[in-house]
Amino acid sequence: MYHHLQLQAGFSNASFSLRVPQCCGGNSRVHNGRDVVSHPPPKVSFISSSSNPFVKHCLKLRQSSSYRHSHGSAVVVGMTPIKEISQMQALQGNAPSVVEFLLLLDGAEAPNGLHDSTVQIINVSSNVMKKLSGVQSIDSITAIAIMKIPSSFYQIYYNQGLETCENWLSCADRILILDGIQDPGNLGTLLRSAMAFKWDGVFLLPGCCDPFNEKALRAARGATFQLPIVSGTCAHLEELRSKFQMKMLAGHPKNVEESNCHLLSRQYADTLADKSVCLILGSEGNGLSEQSKNICELVSIPMAENFESLNVSVAGGIFLFMLQPELQKEILS
Repeated sequence: MYHHLQLQAGFSNASFSLRVPQCCGGNSRVHNGRDVVSHPPPKVSFISSSSNPFVKHCLKLRQSSSYRHSHGSAVVVGMTPIKEISQMQALQGNAPSVVEFLLLLDGAEAPNGLHDSTVQIINVSSNVMKKLSGVQSIDSITAIAIMKIPSSFYQIYYNQGLETCENWLSCADRILILDGIQDPGNLGTLLRSAMAFKWDGVFLLPGCCDPFNEKALRAARGATFQLPIVSGTCAHLEELRSKFQMKMLAGHPKNVEESNCHLLSRQYADTLADKSVCLILGSEGNGLSEQSKNICELVSIPMAENFESLNVSVAGGIFLFMLQPELQKEILS
C-alpha cells in the first residue's frame, strides 16, 4: 500500500511521483501547506550496518532531491556546518530545533546545544559514517545531522494561485533572483552572501539546483536554514514584482555589448537607495534567460580590460554589497 505524492519543484523544472510505503511509516507533517512523509525514528542508540533501513533512508535524503522534499528533511554533513546552523538557530530564542537526528561517529562527542531532548542522538560505525558522508576518508567527518527543511523555504507549486505572494516573503526590499544556477557551490555561496549583506530573501527560478543539496548546504554554511528562500516560476516572480513595485536589475558580463547596460558604481547604487530591488543573476554557462533580459535593466561590474567576466558567486557578492544601501550608510557614517 502506497501514498502517492506529487511535487513540482521549481529548482528542477520537473514533476515527481513518489511512492512511499505505509510500512515504512507513512506518518506525515505539514510543510508549506503540504503534507510531507515522516520516517519513523529508529529505536536504537547504535547502528553498525550500512544496510540498516534508517541508513538507507538517510542516504536517499542526501542523494535525491525529490525524496528530500517529500520527507521534508535534509542531510548536513560535518560538525562545523551543524554547529553553525545550531548557533544561528539559538539566536532565534524559542524556535523549535531543526535537528531531528544527530549521527555521531562512535566515540565522538555531541556539540554543546545539541543535547536537547528533542534531538535523537545515534552513534554509528565508521562504515556507516563513510557511506552516509560520501567521502572516502572520514578523518574529519564525525557527525551528520538530519534536519527539517525550515519553514523559511517556500516551494510554490505550479498549480498554486498567484494571489498569495505576501506569504512567500515577509519583506521584499532587496531580493536576489537566481536564474538557472546549477552549480551547488555557487548557489550556496550566493545564499551565504545574501544573508551576510542583509538581503531579505532569495527567489529560485526553474533550472536552479536544490538549495538543500549537500554541496550547496556546505557552501551556504547555515544560511539555507535562516534566509527566506522561495522556489517558483517567472509568473510567480512577475506577481512578486507587481505586488511590491520592485525595480528589476540583472547582472551582465562586461564583455557583452548591450546599449542599455549600466556600470555598477556608488552613484548608480545611490539612485536605487529608496527603491525595492530584485537582482537577477544567471549561470556562467548559459547566462541570463531571454525572459530575464527583457524585464530587467542590465548592470555590469567595471573591470580591467583584460578580464571579461567573474565567477557568478564572486560577481554576486559585489552586487549584493554595492546594492544594499544599509551597508553603504554604515561605511559613510
